[in-house]
Amino acid sequence: MCVYSGVMAEEDEGKEYRWETGYEKTWEAIQEDDEGLLEGSVAEIIQRAKRKRQAERHGNTRLGMMRHLYVVVDNSDCMSNQDLKPTRQLCTIKLLEGFIDEFFDQNPISQIGIIITRNKRAEKISELAGNPRKHIKAVQQLTQVACSGEPSLQNALELALRSLRMLPSHASREVLIVMGSLTTCDPGDICVTMQNLKAQSVRCSVISLAAEVHVCHKLCRETGGLFGVILDDCHFRDQLFQHIDPPPAATLLDSSLIKMGFPHHMMHEGKETPLTLCMCHVDSSDVEGSRLNSGGYFCPQCCSKYCELPVECKSCGLTLVSAPHLARSYHHLFPVENFKELEFKDMQDKIELCFACQKRFGEHDKHVYECGTCSNIFCLDCDLFIHDLLHTCPGCATNHSTFQTVGNETMPPR
Repeated sequence: MCVYSGVMAEEDEGKEYRWETGYEKTWEAIQEDDEGLLEGSVAEIIQRAKRKRQAERHGNTRLGMMRHLYVVVDNSDCMSNQDLKPTRQLCTIKLLEGFIDEFFDQNPISQIGIIITRNKRAEKISELAGNPRKHIKAVQQLTQVACSGEPSLQNALELALRSLRMLPSHASREVLIVMGSLTTCDPGDICVTMQNLKAQSVRCSVISLAAEVHVCHKLCRETGGLFGVILDDCHFRDQLFQHIDPPPAATLLDSSLIKMGFPHHMMHEGKETPLTLCMCHVDSSDVEGSRLNSGGYFCPQCCSKYCELPVECKSCGLTLVSAPHLARSYHHLFPVENFKELEFKDMQDKIELCFACQKRFGEHDKHVYECGTCSNIFCLDCDLFIHDLLHTCPGCATNHSTFQTVGNETMPPR
């Protein structure tokens, strides 16, 4: 026993515990500069973190612009746990409100639906629609719904699949599951449901609030989705918001022309103008939303009236959108290519100012970023602003030789 113990001691010497090996010692990367300050090292760490998301993006990828996403929210007993403050349920509701707003800002011609699962059942609290206010209101009402029972992952997936399989072949179909439970109570073989989802090109992603669950990981792997386990509320937000950008379109999706209508908002004036209901709220039980009004958006094909856009006409099936909605979705087709990262010390004699904001580069700028098309140099903040919000390189936009005109649209050469 003593010999065995000694051998084990020699073998274990120098090894770390498993929790130590998985922990990043970020403090070792912080070093003082010549003046004894830490600003340079801290700024470099922040730059690396911000650029990590940019490096993961791939250009020339076919994206699904018209997205149809069902968000499945676990509302079982485990969502009342307080490891996320104040509870898992309230933290999820708060983050979903911001997610819905940002989702429709970046995907204005897409649609979302909300499903909750508890007591071994699944319930749809919000149909697929493009109205963010409607979904936020439905999510906020979950604060009055008690967390109870066990979730049923299969029932939630089957409920979402019944709606998604009716969509046209060009539509991007997705399911995002926020799962807090480590178990699921299903009435049948969930592997059959996974195969049906895969056959219908439905992409399923799971955000686990507790730990990795095999069935959830397998679901994501089979359908090509993303699986993640959160660390805290900040990491939860990052995991959730990574689903805002459109994913690569499934290879089985058809490439086809989509007929769209661009209705104008008409407001009639005068006392004799008839008050009518819009098609959005004809069958609605929402008293506030079903009020009579004289104005609205009228379908150019069948003259049906709607109070909001985008929407699919219930009478003729025409997709009704506004021109700004379509323009905001356009940048997903032609994303700005990632800029090349360069060492500032190598470019110090050639450049002094950022091309976009005209900021003078200083000693705290460890790296600068060069556009591969127009060869202009940008700072980190402008690089992030161009890729996240502007979606157009200012250097390319002001240089006619780097742009080509097709019809009435101007786009970078591919």
